[in-house]
Amino acid sequence: METDFVCWLRERIPDHPLLLLGLGDDAAILQWRSRSDCVVTTDLLTDQVHFDVDTTPLAKIGHKSLAVNLSDLAAMASQPVGAVISLALPRQRGLQIAQQLYEGILPLAQRWSVALAGGDTNCWSGPLAISVTAIGHVTEHGALRRCGVEIGDEIIVTGELGGSILGKHLDFTPRIDEALRLNELFDLHAAMDISDGLTLDLSRMLAESGCGAELDLDAIPISAAAHKLAGTTDIRQTPLQHALSDGEDFELILTMSSGEAKRLLAQPPVDTRLTRIGRCIEQPGLFAVDAAGRHTSLQPRGFTHGGNDEIPNDQ
Repeated sequence: METDFVCWLRERIPDHPLLLLGLGDDAAILQWRSRSDCVVTTDLLTDQVHFDVDTTPLAKIGHKSLAVNLSDLAAMASQPVGAVISLALPRQRGLQIAQQLYEGILPLAQRWSVALAGGDTNCWSGPLAISVTAIGHVTEHGALRRCGVEIGDEIIVTGELGGSILGKHLDFTPRIDEALRLNELFDLHAAMDISDGLTLDLSRMLAESGCGAELDLDAIPISAAAHKLAGTTDIRQTPLQHALSDGEDFELILTMSSGEAKRLLAQPPVDTRLTRIGRCIEQPGLFAVDAAGRHTSLQPRGFTHGGNDEIPNDQ
């Protein structure tokens, strides 16, 4: 099966100027001479955790497997370069499953000229699992990190939040273009993508920077999907609660000075919605603030993988 799959891939994957050696050898070789620091990220996605193979088109699963890694590169404001992809396939229909996964991977790779440099393929008696390692490079404007938040920074998010389980978690567009553009034009202090929920991921970002934040809950950009999900009978959360805690939005949290935020919001250089949702403060923790300036403690909520140190949501 693996030999047939490699032959099929060779016919589908176009030549890439940075890929000096790709499929067919023990390792790939990427031309790196003219590039700055290398950025590497990896994600492991498994059936019944990140997707349901029985109800989800395999092309969408393939799209997601690469997109979550590109979202990590976006959070670092890094330019994607290449990726290696490893598959643990069910014994039945392994070749067909692999091919259909790549029908979702290939268009996304081509959009950002990502060199698909190889990987590994195995069949086993367990469920489908996909491991992607993506490689990028830091631009001349530098990498963004979680630990760069400064007291007084404004907090900006891209897009709309909540309700991703209704489809966005499989069909989102990584905010690569937005991150690169904003990092080029503005003095951004810190960034992170929202993979496990706004408040949970923001709390992690603030912990890395040693500060806290106050959020204007009326300003949170709530998606139509969050409103729809809140209307179901089996999930008892408001649209706002979904926006604050639902996982897999894959939007960006950005922080910058008040002056930069005003300049950004006055004339946004990207088509994606940008919203100021709060301000970073010296006191650790998350707080909701109302129009009168009153603070209420806000418990971080979001998705966790079996740990008990943070509160999982109901998604």
